[in-house]
Amino acid sequence: MDAIEAILTRRTVPIPKLGEPGPDDATLDLWLRCAAAAPDHGRLVPFRFLVVRGEGRGRLGELFARAHAEERPDEGEAQREKLRTNPTRVPLVLIAWADVRPDHPKIPEIEQIEATAAAVENLLIAVHASGFAAKWATGFPAYSPAVRRGLGLPETGRIVAILYIGTPISDQPIPPRPAPGGIARPWP
Repeated sequence: MDAIEAILTRRTVPIPKLGEPGPDDATLDLWLRCAAAAPDHGRLVPFRFLVVRGEGRGRLGELFARAHAEERPDEGEAQREKLRTNPTRVPLVLIAWADVRPDHPKIPEIEQIEATAAAVENLLIAVHASGFAAKWATGFPAYSPAVRRGLGLPETGRIVAILYIGTPISDQPIPPRPAPGGIARPWP
């Protein structure tokens, strides 16, 4: 699959439609090399990935549920159960986070987060081109201080994406995409 085809046919696959097998170590290494090719102003390399496999997925789900109970006790057990089980439903979870240097004299925090998002997109295209599929999630776990602490991230660390990755177990249609005229216009 060439790069243009991979970009145009990439799609988000819901967690219930992802299954085994997951990638082997060589494939994961290739994806991370693709991520590292992202644009990165100042070559700060702010993008980092936590690799969660095997029993770690259950511990991650427990962390999500515990943090949710602590920070949002009124939202109920159904939401906590979803947070608890989502990581165990796929063979691989990658947590992409920005190791932000807030006081950098030249590169603002937003550009460090943008570089991390670009690394995530490169990785997602590589996942798709390799015959796997993924869902980019954020929501409560991405913004929870308790989750950030539980993962051992620094106070300045920012979770940009929680990537649920596996083999697609059913075909997902390519969603409608906006036409170029809907997202670009001439100037002036």
